[in-house]
Amino acid sequence: MNRTRRPDWVPLLGHQLHRTGIHFDAVRIQGVRGEAVAAQLIEATGGRAGPVVCEASGFRWMYFLLPPGTSRTYAWPLGVQRFGAGQRTVAYVGVPALDGNTWPLLWQSRPSALAPFVDPEALHALLAPEAGVPAPV
Repeated sequence: MNRTRRPDWVPLLGHQLHRTGIHFDAVRIQGVRGEAVAAQLIEATGGRAGPVVCEASGFRWMYFLLPPGTSRTYAWPLGVQRFGAGQRTVAYVGVPALDGNTWPLLWQSRPSALAPFVDPEALHALLAPEAGVPAPV
């Protein structure tokens, strides 16, 4: 069973900014490309993709939330941005509540007991072929 699990960093209501590298790392992909990658990941994992947040306005960013400290172990292709600890700049990602009005943020895929985070290896495997990106560093 793939029940939704509310990690402590997911707010009860609305949405809240969280600094990357502490509760999670994030990989960000823009627009249609991000939506396509999210759909492929959800399908490839049988609906157990882990937390993927969609910013439904503006550039329509898709944020894939990875375990803390894991985004830097991969060489991501052009157009894919990683946010986590050990970077020159501090980054924050908006996290919506599991229920209620969270506009403009919404869950494309929710965290669950079986998938509390997106598997960075699975995400990288989906993205690597498009740019000939090497395996993990």
